[in-house]
Amino acid sequence: MSSAQREHEQIYPKAGWVEHDPEEIWRRTADVIQEAMEARGLRPEDLAAIGITNQRETTVVWHRKSGKPVYNAIVWQDTRVAHAVAEFAARGGQDRYRAQTGLPLATYFSGLKIRWILEEVAGVRAQAEAGDLLFGNIDTFLIWNITGGPRGGVHVTDVTNASRTQLMNLNTLQWDHGILQDFGIPLQMLPKIVSSSEVYGSATLAAVEGVVIAGDLGDQQAALVGQTCFQPGEAKNTYGTGCFMLMNTGEKAVLSKFGLLTTVAYKFGAKPACYALEGSIAISGALVQWLRDNFGLIEKSDDIEALARTVTDNGGVYFVPAFSGLYAPYWKDDARGVIAGLTRYVNKGHIARAVLEATAFQVREVVDAMANDSGITLDILRSDGGMVVNDLLMQFQSDILAKPVVRPVVKETTALGAAYAAGLAVGFFKDTDELAANWSVDHQWKPTMDEASRERLYHFWKKAVTRSFDWVESP
Repeated sequence: MSSAQREHEQIYPKAGWVEHDPEEIWRRTADVIQEAMEARGLRPEDLAAIGITNQRETTVVWHRKSGKPVYNAIVWQDTRVAHAVAEFAARGGQDRYRAQTGLPLATYFSGLKIRWILEEVAGVRAQAEAGDLLFGNIDTFLIWNITGGPRGGVHVTDVTNASRTQLMNLNTLQWDHGILQDFGIPLQMLPKIVSSSEVYGSATLAAVEGVVIAGDLGDQQAALVGQTCFQPGEAKNTYGTGCFMLMNTGEKAVLSKFGLLTTVAYKFGAKPACYALEGSIAISGALVQWLRDNFGLIEKSDDIEALARTVTDNGGVYFVPAFSGLYAPYWKDDARGVIAGLTRYVNKGHIARAVLEATAFQVREVVDAMANDSGITLDILRSDGGMVVNDLLMQFQSDILAKPVVRPVVKETTALGAAYAAGLAVGFFKDTDELAANWSVDHQWKPTMDEASRERLYHFWKKAVTRSFDWVESP
């Protein structure tokens, strides 16, 4: 195995706005491909196929002829379309598109971000209607560039990414013309929707020239595939910047009544699509970064566990990180962050512990909602992502769920899932049974907390969450 990684800039033009530079992302991608190939002396002929996985919902619009973006990428966390969300919800409710898309109206998804670019960037709507502009999430932008860009680049997205735009019909797996009309988005700027595992085109980038691009999955669906959750009822939770839990529901799309999202899990070639219920949590690892960068309580993110271990409990403190509102299961754009239960006794160790516990409490809320929606009680939680190295967090997660939590041997499950999808497309892997046989446990945490303590802690968490509601008032 060979790996390379590079950070790219996070851009915050205004409160609630989050952007990336798409051209920087493409440059960084090309750089890490070359670095990873050179590190092991690999040549294009050494590769069977390339799989791509990406941050979903992040929205890019660019010129068909030059490849130049018309505006920065608008990131999934960005809340600038809150007014549009309220406007559309006022004319049909927050769930007016849930039957078609599985999603509530929220600032999270790509559709209203496209609309914002079309309406707010001078000249863009006319160019889009003339067929001069293309839209894509990061997967589409990268596939287009890696297969030639302005010189014949392939303009596609897979069903998992398309299902996060709020523009795709879950039943037909095609763009929904009614929603496009409502949002004022020209069909000709959208990519062709394809499966997650098929040959889309060949790379023109020198380091991998001629290698087929054959896998495309949104990052959380890629982690579900990497964790080999191929049976209905199997679930994984990724602990990253945000937290994302997906449960496979099989070939049936289950519409949520308890605040979850219905999404496409994966579609391998000509086989039927499989669906998932998803609980999306906006802020988890990002809260640790906030404590580091904005407050300076720790020097590096890894220091959070040692600081939290200086105390034996949270001292009665609960931290609700509704920095961008609350996602699942509440979907409240007007919520904001709250620290509750402060007394003179509380010190920085208690704050650090409350920061870690916030992630585990939010996951418990999602697990409860999944059980209510699916009728399936989770036996075990498969975990991955950057935070799974934090033993204190993972033990508390097991305690607050009263379920075992496991970490797989291969922790980079997102990249693994993209590789699996590409490998299946070209016959490198035989089938999903072969992939499932590869999965193995590195570590397991088992619950040790008594029921009374568990429910007392969870009661006060739920109480703290209600204090974050309705903070932002309409002008």
